Amino acid sequence: MWQPDGWDVRVRLGVLTPHADVGPESELRAMAPAGVGLHYARVPFGAMGRGGAMAETIPLAPVRAFAESPRVDEAAALLADAPVAVLAYAFTSSSYVIGARGEAYLLARLRERAHGLPVVATCAAAVEALRALGAGRVALVDPPWFDETLNELGRGYYEEAGFEVAYAAPCGLPGGQAQVTPRALHDWVAGQVGDAADAVVIGGNGFRAVGAIAALEATLGRPVLTANQVLLWSALRAAGAGAGGVEGYGRLFTEVV
Repeated sequence: MWQPDGWDVRVRLGVLTPHADVGPESELRAMAPAGVGLHYARVPFGAMGRGGAMAETIPLAPVRAFAESPRVDEAAALLADAPVAVLAYAFTSSSYVIGARGEAYLLARLRERAHGLPVVATCAAAVEALRALGAGRVALVDPPWFDETLNELGRGYYEEAGFEVAYAAPCGLPGGQAQVTPRALHDWVAGQVGDAADAVVIGGNGFRAVGAIAALEATLGRPVLTANQVLLWSALRAAGAGAGGVEGYGRLFTEVV
């Protein structure tokens, strides 16, 4: 009997991710439907050490530096040489720091280095998803390692995009890539965000969050968007593959395909 060998895919997505971050790989692989290949390039991030170690909160300087030439540009150029249909920039915090206008410039720059391939980014994808879902007021929850300054920059990003931010705060759970569990995240978010928002946005590509989406939507009765969820949705659409076939990861994939 013939066995799958990894070549029978309908579309391949390239992902740019911080060098010691396991979140995007784990979560995108969990959500991706059959026939979607995922290929990663790691980009040095000055705030992460061996084993994914980080300070309690991440400083802004290395966050900004991650989005600057030449390292991410070189990674994009190399990854675009592979047979991928789109590049996905899996790093929320730099978009907060450089703002929507800086993010648009970054995407245009990376697109040029990627030989014209589409390039999508997490925060721009979240804005697109919120508009597609008809949400005007959002609750923003960021990872524990985002300090209040970075969280407020996130609030500013979404306000600049035309949304009312009814709630914004870093998550109050213990930090670290491996410490947050879907159940704990569900319970914390459900107890904090209130009823004022039309949708909940959970930022941070390194934040373990997709496993809580379905339960949170059932509890809150509203769409829940997470960083890697919206990135996959946007990348599939940019690749011309459609966003159907993803099951159990929120209204976004069932209501806006």
